[in-house]
Amino acid sequence: MYSKPKVRVIPSKPQMRLSQVGIYCRVSTRSQEQIESLSTQISSLTRFAASRWHWRLADVYIDVKSGSDSAGRKEFQRMMADCRDDKLDIILTKSISRFGRDTAESLKALNELRGYQVEVIFEAEGLSTADPDSSLIVSILEGFVQQENEERRKNILWGMRRKAENGTSSLYARKCYGFGHDDHGNLTVDETEAAVVRDIFNLYLQGKSILGIQRELEAQGVKSPTGKDTWCKRTIDVILSNEKYAGDVIIFKTFSTGLPQKKRRVNEPVQHTKYAAVGNHPAIIDKAAFDAVQAEKARRSNVHKEGVMSVRKSTRYSSLKENLATGESE
Repeated sequence: MYSKPKVRVIPSKPQMRLSQVGIYCRVSTRSQEQIESLSTQISSLTRFAASRWHWRLADVYIDVKSGSDSAGRKEFQRMMADCRDDKLDIILTKSISRFGRDTAESLKALNELRGYQVEVIFEAEGLSTADPDSSLIVSILEGFVQQENEERRKNILWGMRRKAENGTSSLYARKCYGFGHDDHGNLTVDETEAAVVRDIFNLYLQGKSILGIQRELEAQGVKSPTGKDTWCKRTIDVILSNEKYAGDVIIFKTFSTGLPQKKRRVNEPVQHTKYAAVGNHPAIIDKAAFDAVQAEKARRSNVHKEGVMSVRKSTRYSSLKENLATGESE
């Protein structure tokens, strides 16, 4: 006879929850050098995550975008959304500069992540936001990173301006609709597209509006510069204003202060240096016709200059009324 067996209860051991880890990587451009840097970032951080047995790699977030504005970084926003949904416990990133270039934006994101109890680890600096003493250090380093990036931007701009001054800038040979490149990278006329450009200028001088030119081109079945059956009015307007068709080039037409848009004053005039190369390449439109188009555009425009400011005429649709009075339509 067997005696009744004794039963011993073995309580279950609580299993440790693996920390869900997300890797965030960013580069500014799609250049070969930057893509190689991106590959290096991902490999390094993946090895870093694999070395912790209690970590589980949940996702990798990759942005090819400037870090100055987090709103434009789709993968960064997806990562933040995953943190809100409690999908991540830790974010691994190469360095503070890879996380973001703007101090205020980065600190706002870090504070938000702290509220979700998500730890951010910066591998290069050896910092973690889980460390109570790291917040001030991160803030200070962010300031240094932003300053260094601004200095780097100034150095790059300085080099571009020196090349512009001595005529060696590649910007002088940047092609647009109507032009191609020869074997040496110099601008050459594409006669098929050039014929369309000449038609656009002639139609405008004959009194056609930009809308009228658009309809004319589409009626003739002329493909747009992007190969579409429809033309954009903005494209036609830009063609009519581009001095490149008269054989000249002006570079650095636009200027960035380097500040976020919200920090710029509305209508604040910014003085900056432009560079013009006259007779830079073969012309498609003769100078007299090009100047005549610019004068006609100014006459039809509802905007006029007051000093360095561009302001609209006091009467709404005044340019339209002027054109109607002369029998033209805009």
